[in-house]
Amino acid sequence: MGAGLYFFLSKALKTVQFAGLADVSISEDIPVEGEITVPVGSHSPEDDFSTLDEPVKDTIMRDLKAVGKKFVHVMYPKKSSALLRDWDLWGPLVLCVSLALMLQGGAADSKDDGGPQFAEVFVIIWFGAVVITLNSKLLGGTISFFQSLCVLGYCVLPLTVAMLVCRLVLLAGAGTVSFIIRLIVVVAMFAWSTLASTAFLADSQPPNRKALVVYPIFLFYFVISWMILTFTPQ
Repeated sequence: MGAGLYFFLSKALKTVQFAGLADVSISEDIPVEGEITVPVGSHSPEDDFSTLDEPVKDTIMRDLKAVGKKFVHVMYPKKSSALLRDWDLWGPLVLCVSLALMLQGGAADSKDDGGPQFAEVFVIIWFGAVVITLNSKLLGGTISFFQSLCVLGYCVLPLTVAMLVCRLVLLAGAGTVSFIIRLIVVVAMFAWSTLASTAFLADSQPPNRKALVVYPIFLFYFVISWMILTFTPQ
């Protein structure tokens, strides 16, 4: 009898507790469907930007402006991360080809069409830049491989200007005065290239190993400078 009484009371309590819910109804005007989204951040039009959606002219002009800004950074060397942050190899390629074209046709290769000397300059610049980059990485440098190639390639700009000036001086004739002018120009541009490259690369090296990184850079630009100074037209 006690068990039956307990069952009767518990059932009566449940009936009283949920009795009021029988009159609750959902209006048809209230939408019961929807979509739950979790915002992950503010959306801007730049997120939808892609170079595939812009005209080719705009892409080329933007790249040319970026290359021009890097040239300015090299001509006015100072500690900056511009060359390291937005690296590219278009500028180094243009400078390498320009320098190789101006160096071909010298007296050293007067028996042929200048092809081997073009290849020599091209290989020396790129192979030398790769060796210096690998040396920097092995010494614990924090710069990436292509960032180092970008800096070393862009810093050939002063030597390319020196080569252009030497070609113009040689048009007036080869002599003692001409050699002295070319020597001054080449030495000045050699120092400029070396200082510009070390200004960008120095902070990426351990303090106790900077000399081991600067020395190969010195040799790299010295070899290019020597090729420019010793150039004589056919």
